[in-house]
Amino acid sequence: MEEREPKYRKAIEAVDSLSLGISIVVAVVLGVLIGIFLKNIFGVWWLFWLGLFWGVGGAVLNIYKAYKRQKASLDELANDPKYRYKKFDSSEDNEFDKNY
Repeated sequence: MEEREPKYRKAIEAVDSLSLGISIVVAVVLGVLIGIFLKNIFGVWWLFWLGLFWGVGGAVLNIYKAYKRQKASLDELANDPKYRYKKFDSSEDNEFDKNY
């Protein structure tokens, strides 16, 4: 029995790609908020920059995870025979050569 593709799969994949941009912004904002919170509690100015660094690090991690997902998807597509590159072999007889 052939397995059917879910009806809304393409829409979910598109939203997943959109969520990358949102997750970058959320990671940086959370890092800034954590930095402000730590700075206000301990009174040390550089804790703000530490929080910002954590937020940017989280954003970079999100980008890396999205890259790995896309690469795995494209590698799967590359193994599909429909998209596989075939080297042209002129020794094969084909219909075009028979007509001329």
